[in-house]
Formats: sequence, C-alpha cells, structure tokens
Amino acid sequence: MARYTGPVCKLCRREGEKLFLKGSRCLTPKCAVERRAYPPGQHGRENQYRRGRASDYLLQLREKQKARRIYGVFERQFSNYFTKAERRSGLTGSNLLIMLESRLDNVLYRLGWADSRPQARQLVQHGHVTLNGRKTNIPSAQVSVGDVVAVRPESLKRTYFKGLRQNLDERRVPRWLTLDPKNLSAKVVHLPTREDIDVSLNEQLIVEYYSR
Repeated sequence: MARYTGPVCKLCRREGEKLFLKGSRCLTPKCAVERRAYPPGQHGRENQYRRGRASDYLLQLREKQKARRIYGVFERQFSNYFTKAERRSGLTGSNLLIMLESRLDNVLYRLGWADSRPQARQLVQHGHVTLNGRKTNIPSAQVSVGDVVAVRPESLKRTYFKGLRQNLDERRVPRWLTLDPKNLSAKVVHLPTREDIDVSLNEQLIVEYYSR
C-alpha cells in the first residue's frame, strides 16, 4: 500500500474536525474545515443532512481512521502498534497512544521543529536528524527515556534551521521533553502519559474496534 498523496484537507473534512495536517494553514480561515464543514465527495453536502444515528461499528472505525491519519501511519503499522499495546501491562488504549506519541516524527512535531507531522516525517527522511548521535531516516523510530534527538551539525547551516532557532526560545514543549533551542537538541525525560497527549481521540473506541 502506497502512502496517501492526495489533498490532506479532505481527510480532515472526512473526520469532521481539524487534524492539523497542514500546519499553520489549519489555524487560518483558509482551512478547509472552516470553509466547507461537510464531508468531501459529490454528495458530501447532501449526506450530512441525511445521516441517521451512526452505528457503534462506524464510530469505532472512524476513531481508528482518525488516529491513523493524525499520526500518519499505514493500516498494517497501526494494527501492529495495537498488538504490541495489548501485550504491555496497563490500559491497551493508553499504551497505543503512548507508542504513537513516542514516534520520532511526532517528537519533532512536539518540539516545534516542524509545523506538522508530515513535515516532521520529511525532515527525518531527508537525513536532517540524529538519535543519540546517529543519523537516522526512520520516522517511526521509537524514542526511549534518556534518548537525545538533535539536528545534524551539517543541517544547522541550512536557512530553515537557522530561522528555526530564532523562534524556539519561547516555545513550550511537553513536560516529557526538554529542549535546547540554541543547539537544536532535545532529551526525552520520561515517556508521555495519557494526560500529556492532547489529541482528541477516544482510544476506548479503537480498542472496541479491534476486539470485535
């Protein structure tokens, strides 16, 4: 399965809320959800008025799809994350979100090094990031307590990162991360908890979807 390359604003409209897939544009009146608050497609405007009560399955499916689209993972990847979350102690739903939140591309997004998770994924894939001093191009790499994420010294000379350093001084980062804006590096203090994850997801619906 290839990665989705179509208009990402359609994904937000399909879920009926902002998934913040286009960074700062999502905060402006140009946001597609603001301009067309109905599902995409030829009959999207008509169907928003015809729908009755959604079934339990539909609610579960939509929540799973929304989580996939927020974090930008494939169906098989997401299923594997859920399997691993089940094997861990604790609540499966919380474990799932913590694993998704601990992805390297999401860490860059949380640090403010990218305006969106897709942009953060691109920074990693283009080799601008190191994990514990080693260059990596794997956006799905899981960070652990004590890991250090940084921009490669060679990449610091680029215009993008020069401008980035000037805007990070007052950046508020999650409490599970510490940021050194001068050197564009960060450390994982502890893994995130459910309270640290500010995404509008009902993880219990996802658990119910996979428990059918």
